Amino acid sequence: MWQRGLNWAATLLVGTFGLLWVGVVVFADDSPPWMRVTQIVFGILLVGWAVQKAVTLILDHA
Repeated sequence: MWQRGLNWAATLLVGTFGLLWVGVVVFADDSPPWMRVTQIVFGILLVGWAVQKAVTLILDHA
């Protein structure tokens, strides 16, 4: 029971962090373009992992 709740908490934390990361990079970063693209890809990977983990958690429960 606790582990399932902690899994959801971690998934939400990583997904939220990924979205915030992309937002900061897009709107507030003055890095070179190649670095911005790299950071945006990293943020998208974090969000993608969170979505995949959420789907796994939902399907394992059913």
